[in-house]
Amino acid sequence: MSEDIELEEELKAGESAGGSRYAKLINEGEKKYKLPGMYKDWFLDYASYVILERAVPHIDDGLKPVQRRILHAMKHIDDGRYNKVANIIGHTMQYHPHGDASIGDALVQLGQKDLLIDTQGNWGNILTGDSAAAPRYIEARLTAFAGEVVFNPKTTEWMDSYDGRNREPVTLPVKFPLLLAQGVEGIAVGLASKILPHNFPELIDAAIAHLKGKDFELLPDFPTGGLADCTRYNDGLRGGVVKVRARINKIDKKTVVITDIPYGKTTTSVIESILKANDKGKIKIRKVDDNTSQNVEIVVHLHNDVSPDKTIDALYAFTDCEVSISPNACVIQDDKPHFIGVKAILRHNAEHTKNLLQQELQIRLGELHENWHKSSLEKIFFEERIYRELESNAKSWEAQLAAVEAALKPFEKKLRRTITPDDIDELVAKPVRKISKFDIKQADERIRSITKEMEETENHLANIIPYTIAWFQQIKKKYGKNFVRKTELRNFETIEATQVIVANAKLYVNRAEGFVGMDLKRDDNAEYLCECSDIDEIIVFLRNGKYIISKVQEKAFFGKDVIHAAVFKRNDERTIYNVAYRDGKNGQIFVKRFFVSGVTRDKEYDVTQGKEGSDTLWFSANPNGEAEILKVYLKPRPKLKKLIFEFDFGQLAIKGRASIGNLLARYPVHKIVLKEKGESTLGGQQIWFDADIQRLNTDRRGILLGEFHNGERILAITRKGTYYTTNYELSNRYDGELLRIEKFDHKKIFSITYYEAEQKAFYIKRFTLEPGDVVPQSLVGEHPGSYLVELSDDRFPQAQLAFKGKQAHRPPETIDVDEFIGVKSFRAKGKRASSYDVNTIQFIAPLQKAAPEQAAGGDDEQVVQMSLL
Repeated sequence: MSEDIELEEELKAGESAGGSRYAKLINEGEKKYKLPGMYKDWFLDYASYVILERAVPHIDDGLKPVQRRILHAMKHIDDGRYNKVANIIGHTMQYHPHGDASIGDALVQLGQKDLLIDTQGNWGNILTGDSAAAPRYIEARLTAFAGEVVFNPKTTEWMDSYDGRNREPVTLPVKFPLLLAQGVEGIAVGLASKILPHNFPELIDAAIAHLKGKDFELLPDFPTGGLADCTRYNDGLRGGVVKVRARINKIDKKTVVITDIPYGKTTTSVIESILKANDKGKIKIRKVDDNTSQNVEIVVHLHNDVSPDKTIDALYAFTDCEVSISPNACVIQDDKPHFIGVKAILRHNAEHTKNLLQQELQIRLGELHENWHKSSLEKIFFEERIYRELESNAKSWEAQLAAVEAALKPFEKKLRRTITPDDIDELVAKPVRKISKFDIKQADERIRSITKEMEETENHLANIIPYTIAWFQQIKKKYGKNFVRKTELRNFETIEATQVIVANAKLYVNRAEGFVGMDLKRDDNAEYLCECSDIDEIIVFLRNGKYIISKVQEKAFFGKDVIHAAVFKRNDERTIYNVAYRDGKNGQIFVKRFFVSGVTRDKEYDVTQGKEGSDTLWFSANPNGEAEILKVYLKPRPKLKKLIFEFDFGQLAIKGRASIGNLLARYPVHKIVLKEKGESTLGGQQIWFDADIQRLNTDRRGILLGEFHNGERILAITRKGTYYTTNYELSNRYDGELLRIEKFDHKKIFSITYYEAEQKAFYIKRFTLEPGDVVPQSLVGEHPGSYLVELSDDRFPQAQLAFKGKQAHRPPETIDVDEFIGVKSFRAKGKRASSYDVNTIQFIAPLQKAAPEQAAGGDDEQVVQMSLL
């Protein structure tokens, strides 16, 4: 701005001197102002200034210039009490050449990170997006962590402030990877920097690992919590992507609650995105309640016919409950911007901390050497009574000083350096009363103390790496407990939008005219097919054997004589199409069974062999591989005795869509009719569980849970001591720490040991489970503080008890659980393991004995009774 004013004044001066209006633009020599030159020089200067002095942090202290100046100003006025933010802003303006608004915003952002600044008052809320109160109403001071880690005038490099009136640090001597702990985001001219925040203890552990020569891994930890998939983090460099999700939990069949939000979003923006998706018909909700205060709580109420699992997936797919963050680690190093990864930044910070600690030790060692010299010189001065040289009134003051120096000269070999005139001046300045009070023993003790500290300091310098490791460890011990990891690291599954979007439209078909779409309701010849969404794909089969997959539209023409149209699911190998077709106008009749998985959209395919005049005589689409039985009528011809026969599609193997099929009849067919609907020929569906993403799949990822048929369920037991059962739909979500997931068997007997908080004792119980809904049921009771110790599904388990207190001397006790307690309901409390004070309880190797139904010598009735018991 000031440069523009100066240029304008110069142009006006040129005009007043008789020159033309554009004289300065066409002059030669030093006064020449050509536009290309102005752009090159001034814009590059401006870009360099923004990069180096405003937007990008320095690698040494992890701070932008405005943040550094704020902390320096706060340290300058720090007296341990809170200061008004307006006062801090005023002091910072002595060092920062910009306005108070930029300083205030930067100060609020620093305060909200809750690391360097201790705040008081309304500082806003990063969860709701509420802004802070005015600077005159809020207060701040430096934290104890900032005082210990950030400042040290002795190791700080100083420079003049922008106006030359004050001194400010070039960088602060931060002995901690502050840049990675706080994270930063800045947009400069031609480049940007985005470094994500990381976990405090994990950074210290990584720094220690580097100093020990070990490898380490750093992944982000966001203050808003949530879930993060960092498989493509790319060390925080350009090209990396971190997917962040809100934490969403099921309360019941009609309610889900959001308890964490993605980094960079607020509860307001998340709710707005949910309502927007609902208005567009992509999700189906009843209402949203925002109960956020200190913690996030967004309650989403669902309709009765909506699956909470599918709704959670839809929230991730269509709202701000899932966002992708692209890091771009850019820092200032050697007065230039550098793009380096977070591991390189951590290594630099660890080495920088080591160097700063080394400087501090060297400075301290120098101070100790000086203190030792002065203390030793003072001891000689008084112990050898050299002060008597000052008692002669015949000598001048200069002569007396020379006499003192001469008297000390013989003792110089006992010192670590030569005696200087300044040393003499300091000695003779001692008050006379100190002569009488001087204690030789106390002086010796002080010298020994200094010598001991010098030895310790020299030892630290000789072992600077262990000393730096110890420094990091004490920082972690003192402050690390306040910074637990908030973001849970997971591998996210890919959510197909077409699989989770709610049906927000209706699909119609005009078979004769060949139109399919969502806007055929007013067509009298249109037939309603099913519900769909506006992002679905549809598959359409024609009588001539052609078929095509296309995106659903309002109204689209596919060809006359539509025999089948439906919503298409990619990679679906369980929907089987049974077809009988004529190969050519008068050709033979073929039958085949096939599935359609991956295809090219809007490309025409053929069920037949492609000959002209081919025709489809029978077609059925079977969502679970059903195979019907047909009755085939042949056209009468001479010598043809059998005109009617049956054909079972179950005899055919399921092949690809391009297969020719099997010959049904060599003779012309009059008609084909359905005799009997068939059953599925695919058997049960094999289901796998992928523990990394905690989802079901049919792609053979993870552990095989088994083969499932209609009505069968999956059992999930959590480490919290709860269980629930679900169907085997792939959209199911299994959040939390799972202890066991398997195919549900209502006859299976489980044994658990748990701590009952009300009785303050360990209990054992055996039970079978009931097929419930997705709402977790407790196995350890409802009393707060009760917890599950161990679970076993052994037929004859054994538990071993160890005791404490007055019974600590007792040997461990082994319990045959099958004889100790019978099988009851999971709601039963069970039986106390021992009347003694139990220290630990654990399952050991089970007993090997015959089950009651396998015991020999009993009649059938007795065996049945034992089995029931």
